[in-house]
Amino acid sequence: KEDIEVTLLPAGHCPGSVMFLFQGDNGTVLYTGDFRLAKGEAARMELLHSGTRVKDIQSVYLDTTFCDPKFYHIPSREECLNGILELVRSWTALSCYHVVWLNCKAAYGYEYLFTNLSEELGIKVHVNKLDMFKNMPEILYHVTTDRNTQIHACRHPRDDDCFRGNRLPCGVTSQNGTRLHIISIKPSTMWFGERNK
Repeated sequence: KEDIEVTLLPAGHCPGSVMFLFQGDNGTVLYTGDFRLAKGEAARMELLHSGTRVKDIQSVYLDTTFCDPKFYHIPSREECLNGILELVRSWTALSCYHVVWLNCKAAYGYEYLFTNLSEELGIKVHVNKLDMFKNMPEILYHVTTDRNTQIHACRHPRDDDCFRGNRLPCGVTSQNGTRLHIISIKPSTMWFGERNK
């Protein structure tokens, strides 16, 4: 028998995501799972350190989704946010009929984007339901089920088909009888890697 200390470290992937640090008499193991840490974040994690030194980790079980040369440079979360902010700001400023659809493939993990877009532009993000955010009350100020907004992250089983018909996944095609002008943004690292030269 061996006593093992298990420490949960923030993985930065989506709310509640963690990495596991296992420490026992036979050594220390880090299991990352999906993670997204900016440069310098690991250095600030006190629980990865012993005094002023990084703990001696014998094995790392690393999520290797992006361990491929085509992902040599993945922009930081801040770089991505600034690019999206610039695009959304310029598009929504054209008229109230210019809307943005954030084509988010997962249910969670986009809270950082929704919150920052809403704070910077003063526009709430339309989502299908609010119940998935009930344990994240800070985001409820930034999302809405009201379809009369210029930023949508609503979802439909066949999202791409909806968009091709100049219709948002929630079914909205116009506002006050005026046809909407829709652009789609797909916030996805996988998509970025596939198209990066």
